Parts: sequence; C-alpha cells; structure tokens
Amino acid sequence: MQPASLAQPAPPPRHIAVIMDGNGRWAKARGLPRIAGHRRGAEAVRATVSACRELGVEYLTLYAFSSENWKRPATEVGDLMGLLRHYLRSELEELDRNGIRIRFIGERARLSGDLVALIADAEARTMRHAAMTLVLAVNYGSHDEIARACRRIATEVQAGRLAPQAIDEATVARHLDTADIPPPDLILRTSGEQRLSNFLLWQAAYSEFLFVDTLWPDFGRSNIEEAIHEYHRRERRYGASSG
Repeated sequence: MQPASLAQPAPPPRHIAVIMDGNGRWAKARGLPRIAGHRRGAEAVRATVSACRELGVEYLTLYAFSSENWKRPATEVGDLMGLLRHYLRSELEELDRNGIRIRFIGERARLSGDLVALIADAEARTMRHAAMTLVLAVNYGSHDEIARACRRIATEVQAGRLAPQAIDEATVARHLDTADIPPPDLILRTSGEQRLSNFLLWQAAYSEFLFVDTLWPDFGRSNIEEAIHEYHRRERRYGASSG
C-alpha cells in the first residue's frame, strides 16, 4: 500500500454544474444597483472557470439565464444580455488560448441575432478543444428542453425513422440539448436557496447536490475546492444498497 503522503489525490467530479444565485442580494446589501451584482458575478465566473480547469474538472455548466428570467424587468434582462455579449467578446480569446471548449444549451430562437452569431462563433472556434468544456445555459429551462426533445422524437416517429416501441431512456437523452455532455456529478447552488429551479432535471437523476450560503459574486477557487472535498465525502450508490 502506498504511504498516505504518496497517495494520489482523488480525481475531481468529472462534471460540475452551478446555479449561480445571489447577485441581486449581494448588490442590495451594499446599496448598489442589481447590475453591479451581475458584473461582480461575471468576475466570479472567470475565477470559477479558471479554478475548475486547473483542478482537472472536465465539464463545468453554468446556469447563466433561465427561460423564466424573461419575467424580470426589461432593463435587467437587457443588462444581463449585454453582460453575456461582453463576456463572449472579452473572454473568448483567453478561453481559446487555454484550450477550453464552449457549448451552449437552451432555446436560441428568442435571442437577438447578434447574440446568436456570437454564440455560434464561440462554439465553432473552440469546438476541437479538450482541456475543459464550459457549458453556458442561456434561455434554458429543463421543462422546455424535454418538451423540445419530445417534439423531435415525435417527428422521427411520424417520418417512419423511429418505431414507438424503440423509444427508451437513451432515445430521450440523445435528443436533449446535452446529448454530447455527461450528466453532472455535482450540482451546486449558491446563496442558500435549496431548489433546482428547472435546471437539468433529467440529467440530475443521480447527481450529488450541494447548497452553500455564499452569494455568487463572492464565490471563487476556495469554494470550488471545498465543494470537491465535500463531494469526495459522499458515497454514490446509483440506487444500490448501502449494505
């Protein structure tokens, strides 16, 4: 047996997904407008992406804008879309240089044409990178994703390309936005809230959940390290008995 001092550290979760919550509360606590919290949150994104790459995480999914976020005031929605544009324009060069692939999940039809073009360019430019995959969920809602998958499956059945009796869990998974992405091993939510908020409901079947009190703008490398440490303390049984 290897001495404890020479033992290899346990690998990190292959896929971490994060519900980034608390930007508004962070700003309110400091008497600042909500956009200030969102801007500080963008800095937390940069720090988290960097930390995950350095720690060996293969996939990092960030819930950037949900399909329910359109209900927010138009000015805030505009600010969030503007921040996403700024992030893609300012960070793409570094992500490309660091070998990080960018993937987007969510319905793009409602997004502006220039933003869709930025998304397509980022995906095309980084599609062959393998250091890490950064998945941004934009205009994403899991109910909508599953409904769209069902429509695609129904179209294949109607066209005679798929027999109804051949539809199984793997069929559904292949038609989701995340078809080429493994399920998350760990789903983390900041700010103390303890719900999934329509995020990766199908994919989360055997994920570990971690809810932390830290507001997203204050989140950084030490928080990711603590989350990975907590993940390693869990026993994942995938429905099997604990003995």
